[in-house]
This record gives sequence, structure tokens and C-alpha cells, in this order.
Amino acid sequence: MIESLLNCENAELTHKTQKGTPVVLSTRLRLARNLVGTPFPERASMAQRSDILSKCATHLSGLGKMTKGIFFEISNLSDLEKQVLVERHLISRELCESKQGSGVYIDKDQTCSVMINEEDHLRIQFLKSGFQLKNVWKQIDRFDSKLETDLDIAFDSEFGYLTACPTNLGTGLRASVMMHLPGLVLSGQMERVARAVSQLGITVRGLFGEGSDATGHVFQISNQQTLGEKEEAIIERLGNVLKTVIDHEVNARFKCLEDSGSKLLDHIGRAYGLLRNAHVVTSTEAMHHLSLLRLAVDFEMLPETKRADIDRFFIECQPGHVQYSANEGIEPDARDVYRATKLRKELASLPSLDFDKVTVLP
Repeated sequence: MIESLLNCENAELTHKTQKGTPVVLSTRLRLARNLVGTPFPERASMAQRSDILSKCATHLSGLGKMTKGIFFEISNLSDLEKQVLVERHLISRELCESKQGSGVYIDKDQTCSVMINEEDHLRIQFLKSGFQLKNVWKQIDRFDSKLETDLDIAFDSEFGYLTACPTNLGTGLRASVMMHLPGLVLSGQMERVARAVSQLGITVRGLFGEGSDATGHVFQISNQQTLGEKEEAIIERLGNVLKTVIDHEVNARFKCLEDSGSKLLDHIGRAYGLLRNAHVVTSTEAMHHLSLLRLAVDFEMLPETKRADIDRFFIECQPGHVQYSANEGIEPDARDVYRATKLRKELASLPSLDFDKVTVLP
């Protein structure tokens, strides 16, 4: 059912990184919205859930960029198809586990998806490559305004937008960026930075959000507070924190080069050799070594033109994508062989690493 999506470019996978911010892979904003006079999804009857799903899907089908989008009812998707959508950050793991009467509407270029009957009636999310908090906010705000012209959205003058979870009250806004932070991890500073930003109301999670690991040195950093602060203020505060994290990451990379440059470059060289020659590669190994190849692009050891391919492999080496690409439900061992074969073919055209581009102190 999802072949049409896999044949299209995904904004998170094929982006051109903005100049000066190679640390940031992508920006994502999400709004939680609910309909007036209707129980939250967990409290709604099956008939009510089906009515909400039909009503919202019909409205979305004629809304702006969604007119050429694709609607999926979750109960009609296989477990593998749902896993692929999770790996593309188009739906949540919670939506996969939801009861009947849930769905998702995805626009044709996969920069916008609207989940229906997840924790809230509507979870609207916009995704863009690079560090684009203000730009993405303008887009999702316009979309939300159009949505509210025909749907009666639950709003209270004191508490703001009403949501199933009290932590989303107010704006209902979660703003996040996906960041590549190998310098902070390798220098042992990541835990300290995570603690510092948490005191500012910012949370740090792994690649796939809450409860996931930060494989490939990729972290999702987002706001925690949604009540008592305007959307623009949330965006501004998060943006300032992220700029500080970027500065710490860049400084950490220089420190790694100064303190143990030869060792770091050896790690990069071994990652390059393994991905181009290994016969068996697990998803965790692939993520770790691809992270080092991305670092090689940042150090100009590989051409900038290869960054988008490496970022795409971060998603395509995930278990669901590997199984779907193989057109069969292959076992984990066979999956690791298939992943290694795919990476060897994809990376065969990589030029040799240019170690002379990096100055390493003895």
C-alpha cells in the first residue's frame, strides 16, 4: 500500500543541508488539536472514532497541499508498512498500536503528515531539512488556520488548546530538530549538555523520540513546555538553545581533533572500509559508521555532494526499510546480509577519503 510513498523523495532523506549548520539534519513541528464536544480518542467509542476519522480525513483531502496527498487507515496497513512509516518519521509508534478508527494523511512530498485518533484527534506535523524553525512554524501555522476554518477545534480562553495529555495544553506545540552530535558523544560531553538544556525546559531523546536510543550520534531535541508561552516565544527560546548546542558540538569536534586526531581519523577510515566491504552489517553498526562518514563530509574528507546520500542511508538501513526493500519478511541474520550488500553497492562510487584535508596535531 505504501509503494507510492517509497518511490517519492522524502524531505528528511534527500535534503540539502543549509550552509553553516551541518550539525542539524531536519526540523519538525507538531500541533495537537481536538474537536469540540467529542471524547478524546482513548475515551471515544468505536462509532465515535470512526466518525472522527471520516470527518477529519474528508476535510483534509481538500486542504491545500493535502489535495494530492495519500490517506492510510492504520488497521489496513501491515506491521511492516507501519514500521516503515515510523522509520520515516511520518507516524508515531503510538499510532501503530492504536485501535481501529485511526489513520494518517500524508502529503505527496512527505513534508506534512496528519495523524488522526492517536492520543489526540489530530496530530499535525511539518518536516523540513536543515535548521528552519521559524520557516516551518510559518507553514504549520498557516495550515492550522485553514484547518480551523471548517473544523470546530477545542480551545479554552484560560488553558488554550485542550489536549488529551495536560503536558500539551496551551499551544499544543512540540518543536524539535534532529541533530548529529558525534563530537559531544566522543568527547564525553553529551550527558552534561543534555542535563543543562533540560533545566531550560528542553528535552533530549534518541532518533525515534521517547524511549529510543541515540544510535548514529543522532538526537532529537525539543521543547517541553507548551502552556503559558506563545508559539513564537517557544520557537525563539528553542532556537537559541540549539544554536548553543551547535557551538558546543563544533568546539567538541575541534577538541577531539586536537586531543586524539589520529585516533578519530582512524575510526573514520575504518568505518569507510567496513561499509564498503563488509558482508554482514547490523542496523546499529550501520548507523554508527554512517555517522562517521557524515563527519568525514563535515571535515571535507568526502565531497559535500555525498551528504544527502549518507543522510538517506540513515533511514534506509533501518530494519523495516531493509525488509520492505527485500520484498520478503527476511530473518534478522539475512537482513544484516542484505543491508551490507545494499550499502556496498550504494557506496561503491564514494571517492577515497582525503586525509590531507584535515590537520591533525601530533
